[in-house]
Amino acid sequence: MAIERTFSILKPDVTRRNLTGAVNALIEKAGLRIIAQKRVLITKGQAETFYAVHRERPFFGELVESMISGPVVVQVLEGEGAIQKYREVLGATDPSKADPGTIRKEFALSIGENSAHGSDAPETATIEIAQWFSGNELVG
Repeated sequence: MAIERTFSILKPDVTRRNLTGAVNALIEKAGLRIIAQKRVLITKGQAETFYAVHRERPFFGELVESMISGPVVVQVLEGEGAIQKYREVLGATDPSKADPGTIRKEFALSIGENSAHGSDAPETATIEIAQWFSGNELVG
């Protein structure tokens, strides 16, 4: 499998409960390297742009409000098959259906406060990484 990069957001429910280190430990245990990371406050406009694919869904407004409710940690992860590997580490969107040991099973509060986001495809990862990081911030 090829070395690739994926994008991650540790959501406000994680930062509010001071779980960034615990989530990062699961990421690194899975064999992924955190090659860029920063704590930011997302503006409403940034959240609406980032989640534009969900604009017509009934949960869009709630999602945007949740994402701007506190700081998040944006990250770039690198490793063999990083996109699929991180999706596996994340677990199912519904934490009650997530496998034990996954981020969402261990830390998520609900479907809405599901602790983390991960890119779903190489094209998405490229766009998401570029939205939050410049080239010199990616240090592999």
